[in-house]
Amino acid sequence: MNDSLSHLRGSLLGLAVGDAMGYTVDGLSISEIRQNYGPNGLLGYDLVNGYADVTSYTQLAAFTINGLLLAITRGQMTGKMLPLHRYVGLSSREWAASQRPWGRPATTFCWLLRQPDMCRRHCMDTRMLDALSRDTLGGMEARLNSSATPGSLTSAAAVGLFSHLYPVDQNELDLLGAEVVALSHGGPLAFLSGAALTHIVSRSLRAPEVPLKNLVLETAQTIKTQFGHQYSQSFELSNLLNLAVSLAEDSRLSPVTAMEQLHCGNAAQVLSGSIYACLTNPGSFDTAMITAVNHSGRSAAVGAAAGAILGARLGEKALPGFYIECLEPAQTLSELAYDLYTGCSMEKGNKLFDLDWDRKYVHGGRE
Repeated sequence: MNDSLSHLRGSLLGLAVGDAMGYTVDGLSISEIRQNYGPNGLLGYDLVNGYADVTSYTQLAAFTINGLLLAITRGQMTGKMLPLHRYVGLSSREWAASQRPWGRPATTFCWLLRQPDMCRRHCMDTRMLDALSRDTLGGMEARLNSSATPGSLTSAAAVGLFSHLYPVDQNELDLLGAEVVALSHGGPLAFLSGAALTHIVSRSLRAPEVPLKNLVLETAQTIKTQFGHQYSQSFELSNLLNLAVSLAEDSRLSPVTAMEQLHCGNAAQVLSGSIYACLTNPGSFDTAMITAVNHSGRSAAVGAAAGAILGARLGEKALPGFYIECLEPAQTLSELAYDLYTGCSMEKGNKLFDLDWDRKYVHGGRE
């Protein structure tokens, strides 16, 4: 398998694994987790009917990629393209419609709407659904709310993966990561965390030789430099990222103690918790997931972000097979990663035609 494809698949599947594993204990305190699963906490999936379900963290990341691939397809075939976050807004709206039993649009653009495993009603942030159902979506300067929850943080991980097809300046890519989160979350800590996660995932693909610790420190400085003049929350986020590094270097702390200290409640805390889990288990996806979900915070969000980061760094081969075998949307996510790897081969005036790509990214999955 091509190395780039392995890392794209690893990140998307890793995100879903962490999401599915954390979903079981999301909202529970660490004492409740230990009461339910023993003194070591949750050590793997708690399966329902033999399958591991994913939530909106995986679904929204997948729909974000769907929207971005719609954008490049339109750009290549027509020579015209709106700002990329507008296409993510369109795909996010369609995902939100899939979560309601009413109000589905007659005409749709995302082929993922025809994949039941991407539309299960497991939304982890109902305020996000409200934001995505409004006539006008939010932006960094036109905020709909002040929410700093991690509901759309994984959209930024998808933007980081999109860097494989979108070789632009890193600051521009990080800004796009912030913009897609700001569509539904107006709290600066939320969309700045989106920029940081985009930076970490994209740089993991572009410069895999950079150690994760160095990359996190680089990200903390970059966020302050790029956004600090306008958003004072940049310094709060930077401090949390540095704290995650410090805690990871303190061998006296147990993982649970460190995760409880990071709280893992809002988007910035979730990101710092996911970084801690990756830093303390840089070569073991399995133990990183155990660290990422066993705490009193947003376990599914931390698991998803940690899985996206570590999957991007280690590749698909690092994900134990037992995690993938019972992961319900594994095939759909693998297909989406392959599309992200190949990109659109059709261009304006080019006779080359791709029937499958045309069905998915021109006709929205309609036959």
